[in-house]
Amino acid sequence: MKGHIGLLAALMLAAASAHAAVLRVESGQSIAAALRAARVGDTVQVAAGTYRENLVIDKPLTLEGVGKPLVHGGGKGDVIRVRAQDVTIRGLAVQGSGINLDAQNAGIYIQPGSDRARVADCELTANLFGVWLEQSADSTIEHNTIVGRADLFSADRGNGIQVYNTINSQVIGNTVSHTRDGIYVDYSQHALFRGNRLHDVRYGTHYMNTNDSTWEDNETWHNRGGLALMEVRHLVVRRNRAWGNEEHGIMLRTIQDSLIEDNIVAGNDRGFFIYDAEFNTIRGNLVVGNRNGVQLTAGSSNNQVDGNDFINNQEQVEFVASKDVEWGRKQPNYWSNYRGWDQDGDGRGDLRYEANDIVDRISWQYPLAKLMLSSPALQALRFAARQFPVLRAPSVTEQHPRMKPWHTNWSKWNGGLPH
Repeated sequence: MKGHIGLLAALMLAAASAHAAVLRVESGQSIAAALRAARVGDTVQVAAGTYRENLVIDKPLTLEGVGKPLVHGGGKGDVIRVRAQDVTIRGLAVQGSGINLDAQNAGIYIQPGSDRARVADCELTANLFGVWLEQSADSTIEHNTIVGRADLFSADRGNGIQVYNTINSQVIGNTVSHTRDGIYVDYSQHALFRGNRLHDVRYGTHYMNTNDSTWEDNETWHNRGGLALMEVRHLVVRRNRAWGNEEHGIMLRTIQDSLIEDNIVAGNDRGFFIYDAEFNTIRGNLVVGNRNGVQLTAGSSNNQVDGNDFINNQEQVEFVASKDVEWGRKQPNYWSNYRGWDQDGDGRGDLRYEANDIVDRISWQYPLAKLMLSSPALQALRFAARQFPVLRAPSVTEQHPRMKPWHTNWSKWNGGLPH
């Protein structure tokens, strides 16, 4: 039944588009008046200039800017509110929403039921939320530049792009900065996030309760955290780059049955923060120059971790658990601090690699102990633990690690900046 309704709506829109008109708005005229006069399927084309209006779009149409006209909301409410299906907004500069977090004031607010919305090639600046997309199907937010309210404290800002309770959303090629979170996603399904650039925010993405979705080719840098992916299943997370973030590059928290591959995490406090994560495949990633390559905790044991490079992290893995976890079962990982050898020349080490020992565990539990890491006492304890298995601490282990990195260009990311 739902499919028939959608088909009927599409046929009605196609019929209306056959008779569509272009309504031109010149500087000094009213966009709102043109929107009221427009019919279903029309295009309201706005010439360059500044228009101080709060707009409502309540019918299927296209609102298009020529020469990037500025629509300014005067610091109140939403600048543009969409209340209809099949609305396209493109080529506008949108500025000056209100700052009421309870009212969710936004540059462009797409309210529930406004399916197949499209916001493209817009510049949204000095709004509380950039684009708010709620309870919508098959909508696209693409190639927009969103700059938030840098004059407000982070907690008082809105998010760059808010995606809530949607199906088949696509968020592609946007650049977001100086908002609270770059892209905030909750209770949605079958979403695609591709090619977005997220910087100088709290989390590049704050992502929860959204299954069966894809994150690929995104960049996150100079944030508190890069990608924060939480309480989800069946994600594909690939070819993302997270560098120079204060806390983590990629957080995998309470995540299952997902593929995390070919990502670069460089120069973050923690490269990967893996918490309560099980039955995932983590492969082909470059983890380089972080203070901590991987923090692994809360029972994150049933994962396949293969073919990754762990290079020049101050600490490769921080791991606190009651038993060993073995990585590299299908394809060996490379560890830059491996001290074994390859006598048979097969490219794999002959000695087992252990990421941590008892001295590492002591330093995690008692941070002041790090001041004594070079002391004879701790060095003796480290030596004794290697000789007497009863003293060893559980660790991430690998039977035959790779002798050379998979990524031949890893050095360009050493230090956390792409050069």
